[in-house]
Amino acid sequence: MPEPIQNRYEFLFLFDCENGNPNGDPDSGNAPRVDPETLKGLVSDVALKRRIRNYVQLARGNEMPNAIFVEHATNLNRRIAQAHEETGGLPEKKKATRGKVQEAKTWLCDNFFDVRTFGAVMSTGPNAGQVRGPVQIAFAQSVDRVLPLDVSITRMAVADEGKGLVTSADYLKWEEEQPEDKLRTMGRKALIPYGLFVGKGFISAHLAQETGFSEGDLELLWEALLNMYEHDRSSSKGLMATRKLYVFKHVGTDSDSAQRGRQAMLGCAPAHRLFELVEVKAREGIDGPPRSFADYEVTVREDSLPAGVELIEQP
Repeated sequence: MPEPIQNRYEFLFLFDCENGNPNGDPDSGNAPRVDPETLKGLVSDVALKRRIRNYVQLARGNEMPNAIFVEHATNLNRRIAQAHEETGGLPEKKKATRGKVQEAKTWLCDNFFDVRTFGAVMSTGPNAGQVRGPVQIAFAQSVDRVLPLDVSITRMAVADEGKGLVTSADYLKWEEEQPEDKLRTMGRKALIPYGLFVGKGFISAHLAQETGFSEGDLELLWEALLNMYEHDRSSSKGLMATRKLYVFKHVGTDSDSAQRGRQAMLGCAPAHRLFELVEVKAREGIDGPPRSFADYEVTVREDSLPAGVELIEQP
């Protein structure tokens, strides 16, 4: 297996949504998530990781060693059972021993990108323990307030089951007996006109040693962040795109290579100080509220970058 990464990273990415719902809240009728105090839009970490998983699954064909563990509409226990089968199996009617749990956990880390990246709870079913992933992502928040809209739409057909309707001929006869306006219905669509969101993430080199998260995995993560919305189109999402990705890489400052390596893993500056170097604000003089990425100005204070940290802008 490839060597795990040896540097700590933080990353900040900008993405926007135009005339769509970036992340619906099921507790609010799937309306766009909004901070009730600031009225700024929110996108959950779960939604962001789902887009990353979807891209990796598409780009790598869901094949090991870059398969996806938390796959849509599957039973996670199937993969856990597979891990035990691939590492010698379990004695009948006995729970997994600590050694067997570790073997299964290692097999899952080796073969599933999202396990070695985000970690996973795999203590259900046959039990493969828990993995704390090196990559963590916080809730994303919009730069400015967003305006949630609930738009009425007309559906030019119905999906009425109808009493006693079984065959296609039954449904056709029923259609012919209905008034035309009864074969249409009203619907709703939740959206925001525009929002520019800031997402923030953290990568621990120490936790990467436990899962095997490698430089190749890191490059695939950047690729997924930049392209995750290009293959996630739907009428509800509107137009979404990743606009910028800023990566802070801790490299250390000490002249001694061993000490510099330890600094690179531990980090040379707090994450919040690095994120504060990127300032995003609406341009002055625009007519009305921001309605595109061009209405914003992004300033990066590279001259204030702490010693031992490199800034990589992608692309």
